[in-house]
Amino acid sequence: MKRWTGFIVLSFFFIFLLWSQSFGQSAPPKKTPELINQGKKLYEQNCVTCHGTKGDGKGQLGAALKPSPRDFNIPFKQWVHSKGDLKKVFAVITKGIPNTSMVKWDQLSEQERWALVYFVVEFAAPPKKK
Repeated sequence: MKRWTGFIVLSFFFIFLLWSQSFGQSAPPKKTPELINQGKKLYEQNCVTCHGTKGDGKGQLGAALKPSPRDFNIPFKQWVHSKGDLKKVFAVITKGIPNTSMVKWDQLSEQERWALVYFVVEFAAPPKKK
């Protein structure tokens, strides 16, 4: 009986933790030309050496990195870590990607990270028509 009680209490704790985290996320800001321009400036300052000026992953340092930096030119829904979800791109920028050269950028403000999200998505190729 004690096992079940402990299991139930622990389960409710995890459910509460997940629920509270989902409410802790604010909605993405509205995509505006000003925000994209801010993202462009941040990209040029922080990302271009690995991801390249064209967002193709061929920056000056990109060739030396394993795995290679993300190529943002493929269709957005094909991006490995986000599959077309802006919040997942935000999470990658915020937390980085373990076992890669993609470091976390949580020192940037939330608005700056969203600006980067909106800017890098601009590189994405439109989906191929069948």
